[in-house]
Order: sequence, then structure tokens, then C-alpha cells
Amino acid sequence: MVGTSFYAKEMKKGNEELEMWLVNRLSPRIDLEVYDLKMESGVHLAVYRIPATNNRPVAFLNKSYIRIGTLTKLLMGYSEKEAKLWKMSNNKPLSKRIAKSGLSATDVVSKLSVQTYFDLMNIPMPQNSDGVIERFIQEKFVVRGEVGLDVTELGALVLAKNLNDFDSLIRKQLRIIVYKGKNKIETIREYQGSKGYAVGFAEYLDWINGQLPANEEIGRALRKDVRMYPEIAIRELLANALIHQDFDERGFPMVEIYSDRIEISNPGLPLISVERFIDEYVSRNDMLADILRRMGICEEKGSDMDKVIFNNELYQLPPVDIQTQENRTIAKLYTYKPLKSLNKQEKVRACYQHACLKYVSNEKMTNQTLRERFGIDDHNYSTASRIIKDAVDAKLLKEDDTGSKSRRFVSYLPFWA
Repeated sequence: MVGTSFYAKEMKKGNEELEMWLVNRLSPRIDLEVYDLKMESGVHLAVYRIPATNNRPVAFLNKSYIRIGTLTKLLMGYSEKEAKLWKMSNNKPLSKRIAKSGLSATDVVSKLSVQTYFDLMNIPMPQNSDGVIERFIQEKFVVRGEVGLDVTELGALVLAKNLNDFDSLIRKQLRIIVYKGKNKIETIREYQGSKGYAVGFAEYLDWINGQLPANEEIGRALRKDVRMYPEIAIRELLANALIHQDFDERGFPMVEIYSDRIEISNPGLPLISVERFIDEYVSRNDMLADILRRMGICEEKGSDMDKVIFNNELYQLPPVDIQTQENRTIAKLYTYKPLKSLNKQEKVRACYQHACLKYVSNEKMTNQTLRERFGIDDHNYSTASRIIKDAVDAKLLKEDDTGSKSRRFVSYLPFWA
């Protein structure tokens, strides 16, 4: 080592420190680390420690570069290499992604909510920080790095006191927006949840429920003095949106509240068809799902959508509408509407969801159970029959060929059963 007279921490660009000048012109603003080191021999070293790209190329002044042999070239001229950069971490679990590195045990405890973890897990807290760190290492919230301790994205997403402390996760904070009418034209209020998902989950639910009107007539099954939407359905859909989002896609998990509906969405497309949400379960973030399940924030695998549909039916609301748009998955709950106000697609979707719910409950849908779901009087059985016929024509239902041969008592199954 021959050393250098260049002092990285002291160098300026104009009136701005060079380190900050560089970071402010990078997108995303990576966790660049700069050191001035004096070796025992007296040699001075200036060290820039640059993390590997996470899931997209880093741009400087909106331009990305790549090394080709001994030359530096604009990345835009090498589309195949750029595509590889975008896909680099698609299969990398959250426990392997570093959100903050080079920390002391005190730093970790200051950035992660230790109390939340031990309270929700219902286990005693260790007497010292070493015990806390060992537990967090077991959970893969923390790993031992080259210099000190590294907080993983799993640990930060679950227990961060403030996600703004972790640059790669700033856009994974939950956004909640309340609109005045049925569109986005006028916003009444907005809330951004900066806490880790386990730390802030109860607070987020309380804030959402506080924005929803009560004392609405929601059908025959329930009293009038209840909230417009079943709270358990909102809880399960919110947990789903946080857990199953694609962390390689840009965008926030969001809750948008309109006068006639609530939309809960997350970045990324589902790994299974939306028609199979009730009976199938595939998660792209198993470790996140597991820890939040053990903390009591979400349900056992596969039971969450059952509860959403069951409570939606109990409130006699229009069917849950799950859609995919570009790179987002959106679940919509609608305010109460009488059967006559539902369009054909809504009636068919409600019929299909009812048949799925019956099937996973080891029961079968009949004309009678569908009448109960919609609150249709017995003498109007032909109304339910028409809805069932439309669902069969749409190839969402099929007749149960093991049941009664009488048309009066025929039962129906989802198409996949």
C-alpha cells in the first residue's frame, strides 16, 4: 500500500461535502459508505464501500453506466445486461437482503423495536443486548457482517421503529388515503405508516377503521349500529397486502378509502390465479408470513380469505373484487347494495365465492344456501336459479354429479373442485 493524499471525508464539491454531493445525485440513494483510514505504517487510505445493486441499476444524474472490459459505457446501449440487473434479486429472500450494515448492538436496538418483538411473541426479554442480538440472529433479523452487525430487510420490515432509517425500504411504507367521493379528484386526508409492519399494524388498523362510517344499513343479518365493512376482512386483506407484495416492484402498499368502497393493494402480481385465492395459498415471502403469523398478526396459511368472504357474506355486501392491474394486485370491498342494484358480473362473482366458501367448509352450495347469502325470500327461488345458471354458463360452477338427481335439491361446486 502506497496510500493517497486524497481525504474522502474532507473533500468538497463547491460548498457541499463530496460524499453528500454524490449520494444526492444517485438514484436510488444507495447506502454508500466512505472511510478515511490511517494504517499502522502511517499510510493513509480513502475507501468507498459500495453495496451491490439490489434490484435495479443505480443511476448517476439519471444515467446508468456499466463496465465492459476496461471501458465504462452507458448501460442503455446494452439491454441484455440491463435486464439481468433488474432481475438480479428476484429470488433473493428478505433475510438475505441487507437494509443497514456496520451497526453496533446498541445501534440495532435503537432502530428495531425490541419490546414489540418480545411482547408479540409472548416470551421474556433477555437481560442484556447480547441476548437480544442472538435472538434476532436466530430470526434472521440480523446477521454478522464484515464490520459489525447488519440488519436484514426482513428485520427492518417487521420491527423498524422508522422505515425511513432504511433507504431500500422507504417506499414500502403503508400509505392510506381517504377521498371525498368515488374517485381520486379530492383527497380529504392521508396517512403514511413509517413503522415496521408488526410495530405499526394495530395502529394502522385503528386509523383505517376510524375513517370508516358506522350506523349504515347493511342488510338483514346485522344491526344497523355497526361499521360499514367487517373489521376482520380489512385486517386480513391488509395483512395479505403487506405479506404478499413483490419487494422487487416499485410502489407502496396502499389503502384507498372512497365513499362507496375501500381498495387495499400491493405492488406485484399474485403467484396464483385470483379465482383460487380462497382455496390455494402460495407466498413469495414465506419468512415474512411465518413471523407475522407467529406474532398473531395474520392467520394460518389459507384461512385468511375464507374469513374475508365469510364476513363479507355475513354483512350481505357485494362480492369482494380482486383485480390485477399492470404490476399491482387490488382487493376491493364495497358498501352495501341491495341485490337488485348488483350487476350480472357482481352476482356471478358472489355466487362463485359462495360456492368456494361452502366447498372449503366441506359443504356444498345449493339454491337455498345462495338465497340465504343474498337474503332472497324462499318464494323467489327462481331469482337464485338464474344467478346459478349464469355462473355455470361462465364456467365458474359445475353441478355436483354425486348429489341428488332432483333439480330441486341439486348442489354445485367451484369449477376446480
